[in-house]
Amino acid sequence: MLETDHFIRFERVGTVTRTERGLLAEVHTEQLRIDVVRDDVVRIAMSRGGVFDERPTYAVCVDPFAGPVPDLRVERDADRVRLFTDALVVSLWLDPFRIDVHRADGSPVIETAADDDGRYWAYATLNDAFTVRRRCGGADAVYGLGEKGGRHNRKGRDFTMWNTDVLSPVESAEFTAGREPGDPRGDRTSTEFDPYYVTVPFFYHQRYDGGQMAGSFVDNSYRAYYDFTAAEEYRIAFSGGQYVEYVFAGPSMPGILTAYTDLTGRAALPPIWALGYHQCRWHRYTQDDIEAIARRHRDDDFPCDALWLDIEYMDGYRVFTWDTEAFPDAPGMLDRLAQQGFRVITIIDPGVKHEPGYWVFDQGRERDLFCRTEGGDTYVGQVWPGDTAFPDFATQEARDWWGELNAAHVESGLAGIWNDMNEPATGTIPSAPMRFDHGRASHDRFHNQYALLMAMGTHDGLLRAMPERRTFILSRAGFAGVQRYAANWMGDNQSRWDHLWVSMTMACGFGVSGQPFVGADIGGFQGNASAELFLRWMQYGALTPFCRNHSEIGNIEQYAWAFGDAVHGHAREAVRLRYRLLPYLYAAFVRASETGEPVQRPLVFDHQDDAAVRDIDDEYLFGRDLLVAPVDAPGMTARQVYLPGVDWYDWHSREPVRGRQHVIVATPMDRIPIFVRAGAVVPMWPEAPASTAGYHPEVVELHLFVPTADGTMESLLVEDDGVTFAAARGAWLRTTFAVRRTGRELTVEALVEGDGYPESRRQAFRLVVHGADPATVLVDGDTVERADGAFLLANTGTGFRLTLQV
Repeated sequence: MLETDHFIRFERVGTVTRTERGLLAEVHTEQLRIDVVRDDVVRIAMSRGGVFDERPTYAVCVDPFAGPVPDLRVERDADRVRLFTDALVVSLWLDPFRIDVHRADGSPVIETAADDDGRYWAYATLNDAFTVRRRCGGADAVYGLGEKGGRHNRKGRDFTMWNTDVLSPVESAEFTAGREPGDPRGDRTSTEFDPYYVTVPFFYHQRYDGGQMAGSFVDNSYRAYYDFTAAEEYRIAFSGGQYVEYVFAGPSMPGILTAYTDLTGRAALPPIWALGYHQCRWHRYTQDDIEAIARRHRDDDFPCDALWLDIEYMDGYRVFTWDTEAFPDAPGMLDRLAQQGFRVITIIDPGVKHEPGYWVFDQGRERDLFCRTEGGDTYVGQVWPGDTAFPDFATQEARDWWGELNAAHVESGLAGIWNDMNEPATGTIPSAPMRFDHGRASHDRFHNQYALLMAMGTHDGLLRAMPERRTFILSRAGFAGVQRYAANWMGDNQSRWDHLWVSMTMACGFGVSGQPFVGADIGGFQGNASAELFLRWMQYGALTPFCRNHSEIGNIEQYAWAFGDAVHGHAREAVRLRYRLLPYLYAAFVRASETGEPVQRPLVFDHQDDAAVRDIDDEYLFGRDLLVAPVDAPGMTARQVYLPGVDWYDWHSREPVRGRQHVIVATPMDRIPIFVRAGAVVPMWPEAPASTAGYHPEVVELHLFVPTADGTMESLLVEDDGVTFAAARGAWLRTTFAVRRTGRELTVEALVEGDGYPESRRQAFRLVVHGADPATVLVDGDTVERADGAFLLANTGTGFRLTLQV
């Protein structure tokens, strides 16, 4: 339990004034603001020294009060002031001070907790720290907080919010020290270890009775603690900064996430090649080695879009350099790989070798762009090149400079940038003396934001270098809002079955926290994967948002072909399935860019009214329509799968299965359980291309899974050039399929938006019907007969109405 014994509670409210958007109150020596962002979202802020920090972090990327002022009503009585909107009621209790928020129907959103002596903890301080305590139920659930280990339901555990290089014995020591023997949190490789690389102080609280959800985002990047260990209350504490909290009334999880990403931004639509298969290994490659790996993928007919270079490609680990002995003609190599459909991405760390004469270091020092110490020295840490200086990304000048360096780096032909070691990791030298904003800001204020700021500079530089191309950046660390600029991977995981499992809960935690573009190193980064583990991880990883095979130097080879022909063949089929599903996956990313909804998400996101899904951690939804249940233990020949909500189809057998039940599913080595929602239209490519480069098929398959009950369901297909911003200007085809069943009649209405795009070659849809056996269908009144098990519908980008009898 988080100890708050010495905190000084704020107990009484003085003057309360009505403002345009809410209330301004005097509480002890500070001011309290309660402002309505929209009908179902309020912001609560407490001043420091009587002054409000209007920009506490870089997470919120909009003016939260730019929209119209909602209809407000204020009522006062002797005990409280109440602020009403159409969706919620905020109660500011005067003596004792507390803040409660309820929905219009009276259901609780947040309620201040009292201790055993009846004293309320709406806000308390100790030196620069502050804490709040809230009521909850013993059977309630908690989700979110971004990248966290263990179960997806966070109730019953406590967490630290501090970006950490997990496998560094120095940086993880304070979190493993003092643990009882056998405590998994004393082992930095444990799936229960905390904290990880990314901090997102945003979570959902789900009430056990009724399932309604509320959300909380504290806009503060200082070290924080979230304690959900007590049955009847939870505690939040930050070590510094101001208390600025956005409270989301919900009650739906998707609605809360949309409101949260309205504030912190959404992932931009990625280039489609970034959704392909990626091959990476930390290894001392040569130029010939990389080209040989490319040829092997093509010779094996193994789809692959991207090859990655870890730190060994550099000259002595100096960022923005090449080892010209190993890579004598990097631009030529990149050009030859591009002609074969490969993109190449290199790693870039923030640590700049502290070496006079090294041009990057000299530039940074001459322009005063490195972090300082309190005494004014350049802060020195220790990373791969030895002594290192760190760009002061809290300044616009340093971010601009970093963008210039990245822009020049990719001009050789690189497709994207991989940001690593950006917690920031400083090796054996403590990071605390590192200060920001030319030494004016403490380390604690910007530590958790460092990777976000690095991604901002990198993103802007890539846009300057390739203004018509969508950017791709992968980041290890991050903060709330990082989804605007970068994807995240889950860092240095282990080649272990429990790490395969925990990557599911981590991905789901990321997804409901606003970051849809995530994935774990397939096969595990550290250690030696067995053939079975590698295959099962490949089958699972092929159905995650980011799909990269990556492993550590010195381990056994972990290429797809390294484990023999049988594993190679099954892995190839898993990746081929991913490529055929890219139209479906791309549409899921379009939705993520528009609403924030996750690509890989827990069952509770779509089925929060189903109590059976609250603690399911070993299966997930991939987009709206596919349910994936990976194999996460050795020797598994069958596993239990829970199917929520509506009815489903087994992807492999195409047989319908009733929903809201547990089923036992066989798991032979060639597949893992996958189910598709009844009523879905799943768009697929007719084949798996070698890469996405230039691939625009003449036929797109539409797999229609006949709904088993009356009703309407929508599916989506989005087609564009996949690499530029032309789609944002209307150069795309967006087809929405509305599937409606009434008795035995089934209709599919296809509505098309967009102006089309020059690269499109589509001439037809190939409709495959599952769950019915019609010999003919009607398309806009014309009869189409089945041939080769499907219906060929001539179509180059127009809407249509299809009917059939089921």
